[in-house]
Amino acid sequence: MTKKNFYIDFNKSLKPTLIIYGAVFLVGIILACILGVNLDINFKGGTRIAYSFTGDISAADAETAISEAISKKATVSFNTDISKQLIVTLTGNSSLSSEDQTKITESLTKKYTDNSIKLYDSTSVSPTIAGTFFAKSLVAVMLAGIIVVIYVGIRFRKIGGVPAALFAWLALIIDCISAFFGCVALGLPLDSNFIAVILTLLGYSLNDTIVIYDRIRENKRLYPEKTLDVLVNESVNSVKIRNFFTTFTTILAIFTIIVVSEIYGLTTLRSFAIPMVFGIVSGCISSLFVSGPLWVKWKSSRTVKKTK
Repeated sequence: MTKKNFYIDFNKSLKPTLIIYGAVFLVGIILACILGVNLDINFKGGTRIAYSFTGDISAADAETAISEAISKKATVSFNTDISKQLIVTLTGNSSLSSEDQTKITESLTKKYTDNSIKLYDSTSVSPTIAGTFFAKSLVAVMLAGIIVVIYVGIRFRKIGGVPAALFAWLALIIDCISAFFGCVALGLPLDSNFIAVILTLLGYSLNDTIVIYDRIRENKRLYPEKTLDVLVNESVNSVKIRNFFTTFTTILAIFTIIVVSEIYGLTTLRSFAIPMVFGIVSGCISSLFVSGPLWVKWKSSRTVKKTK
C-alpha cells in the first residue's frame, strides 16, 4: 500500500516536531520583545503622509528633518508602486494637526530643493477607530476558524468528527503564528494584508489536512482491521510526496512575486507574499507531522483511560 523506501514514522516524529516548533516560537517571542511588533496605523492609529519626489533621498536625514520640525519621532519609508513616494508615518497617539503637516512639508521642501517634493496623500486614523478595526479583523479570523471546525467535523464524522477537526484547527493556528513571527523577524508591518494572509492560510493549509483525512477515511473503509495509528501513518506516507511538491510549486510562484515586488518596489505585494511563505512552509509541516499524529496521540490516551 505504501512504498517503504521513503517511509516515515510520523507518529514518532510528533515529539521532535513539537520541540522544534516550540523553539521557533520561543525565538519569535524573544524577537517580538526586542524588536517590537510593527503595527500599521489601521491597527494602532496614527498619521501617514505620502510625498512624491525625484532623485534620491536619505530616509535617516528625512527623519531628522521631520523630528526637528515638529518635535515628534516619525518613520520614513519609500513606496515605488506607481511612482517614487516618500512615506512619513507617525503611529499611536502621535497624530498630526494640519499645522504639523504643513511644517513637515515645508521642512522637506526646504531640505530637498532639487527633488521636486510634492504632497501626494495624507491619512489619519484615530486609535479608537484603529482598535475597532483590529477587533473586527480578529472576529473575522475567529469566525473563519469556527467554520473550519464545523466543516471538517461534519465531513469526517465517521473517522473522528469534531476532535479531528480541532487538531486540524490547531495546525492552522501554528501556521498563522509562524507567519506572524516571520513578520516580526523581518520587521514587516501588520496591516490588512496580514489579515488577508491569515484567511488565505486557513483555506490553503486546511486543504493539505483534508487530503490526509480523506485518505484516512478511504483506508479505514478498505482496511477496517488496522489500528488508527497504522492507518494514519500509512495514509500520511501515501500523500506526503504530493504535499511536498504542491508546497514547493506554490512557494516558487510566491518567490516570483517577492522578486518582482523587490525589483519594482511593490511594497503591498511584498507584505503579503513574504508571510505567506512562512505560513505555507509551516502548513506543509503541520499537516503531515502534527494534525494526524496528534489526533492519534489523543485517541490513544482516551483508549488508555477507558481501559483503566
